[in-house]
Amino acid sequence: MSLDHSWYTEEWAGQGSAISLKTVKKLHDEQSAYQRIEIYQTETFGTLMTLDGLVMVTDRDNFIYHEMMSHPALFTHAAPRRVLIVGGGDCGTLREVLKHPGVELAEQVELDERVTRVAEMFFPALCESNNDPRARLRFTDGIKWVADAAPASYDVIIVDSTDPVGPAAGLFSAEFYANCRRALAPGGIVAGQSESPLFHAPLIRSMHTALRTAGFTDAATFNFPQCTYPSGWWSATLASKDGSLATFRREAAAARPFATRYYNPAIHAAATAAPEFLRQTLG
Repeated sequence: MSLDHSWYTEEWAGQGSAISLKTVKKLHDEQSAYQRIEIYQTETFGTLMTLDGLVMVTDRDNFIYHEMMSHPALFTHAAPRRVLIVGGGDCGTLREVLKHPGVELAEQVELDERVTRVAEMFFPALCESNNDPRARLRFTDGIKWVADAAPASYDVIIVDSTDPVGPAAGLFSAEFYANCRRALAPGGIVAGQSESPLFHAPLIRSMHTALRTAGFTDAATFNFPQCTYPSGWWSATLASKDGSLATFRREAAAARPFATRYYNPAIHAAATAAPEFLRQTLG
């Protein structure tokens, strides 16, 4: 990352490319126990949060990511009541999950409490559901939390993680997915962010392999644009504990009692269409 002539630039290692956002000023800078958290005011993307120099969230485009991390999984499940979010420190996914009136518990397990507290300061709209009586904020190791969870504890598990390096690497392993499957009730769904189809297709393939190794019966990758993430093209990969992802509650999604800015039933249906190179990579 560099900040030169009022431009924040994140270089995408190994890809020969980068993104730059024009900044107005830096609003916050701290080193937590786990990572460096910086907040910038940008000229056209609103507030920007970076972790260890990597873009995590901006005001302008976060709605796409947060909606696609939550609504496809919740509308695929027959009746989601208990939801676990692993990671998700900016709380945007938590907010989207709690828009579903049938959800009775949304438990968020984030390793770094400072990410959430800084988000509460600078992204209040993302954190507007933090005090919802159905929300539970836990600040601990998500991998251990899932390993220790009682069988059939959750209907949906959403892995809203950072890139698969360092402590987050374990969130992409067959062992972790096996623990997720055990923690899911019958009909359960797991969803995890799965990076860029253009830059990281081998990672997506390895996720599908790990999910099937862990015993999940069906997996599908949902594509969506995310202009501030590497390549501008991002994905979430879903898996079913014991069923199929081929159908979803289309009528419920169409009649959803809350507003969305990106997600709708047509987007849900189209997002699983894989370009030929990715289809061949996934076999």
